[in-house]
Amino acid sequence: MTNQTDKQWAIETQDLDIYYSDFRAVKNVSLKIEPKKITSIIGPSGCGKSTVLRSFNRMNDFIPGSRVTGGIFFQGQNIYDPRIDPVQVRQRIGMVFQKPNPFPKSIYENVAWGARINNYKENLNDLVEECLVKSALWGEVKDLLQRPALSLSGGQQQRLCIARALAVKPEIILMDEPCSALDPIATLKIEDLMRELSAQYTIIIVTHNMQQAGRASDFTAYFTMDTDRAGSMIEYGVTSQVFTNPTHKSTEDYISGRFG
Repeated sequence: MTNQTDKQWAIETQDLDIYYSDFRAVKNVSLKIEPKKITSIIGPSGCGKSTVLRSFNRMNDFIPGSRVTGGIFFQGQNIYDPRIDPVQVRQRIGMVFQKPNPFPKSIYENVAWGARINNYKENLNDLVEECLVKSALWGEVKDLLQRPALSLSGGQQQRLCIARALAVKPEIILMDEPCSALDPIATLKIEDLMRELSAQYTIIIVTHNMQQAGRASDFTAYFTMDTDRAGSMIEYGVTSQVFTNPTHKSTEDYISGRFG
């Protein structure tokens, strides 16, 4: 199935609904993600923002009872078309989770693992170095590659997880609250890294940190928990506009900390 548009968006959703059994967690979301930019998804707990993020690489498939209606288009194809292999979707749309989750292997093997299982044909040492350089970690670990990944600090582990995601050559990187378990210094390093990576990759983040969304993202989508529209995206635009001149009072109240 193809989607004819006048622009090649990184991801486009059309009338997206996401259900957990009979519960509709996400309602009628139509969203166009700009390529090679950082888009943040914000909103109060339970508004569906992480559910939407996970739908972009079919991670919700692992949750019993989850289902999707509408479309999510990537490279002109609906990724929920039955003919699409979700494993291939996840190779091209990588994910970094809320808490660093390195494998109980060496630093080197954490980065090399994805390439290895995908029968990477080129020089693995070069790939590991390239990904660690891109994740701003090479200078700190280049002489420690055989050390256990779990010996790294939390911030280093999260950058290692980013390097691991890069090793399978994705086009899009999803980040679900990537700094929530990190201290302020490590958080700023991840934000600087996101900005550098956005020159080559589309980055979509879910964050509860309004300062982070304001600092790090080019675009912001706000999802609401308002009674009549819970699970809906009610605002989307350039981050500076959303933060300084939102069109909905609900968005303004959330950003200013009056609720949420």
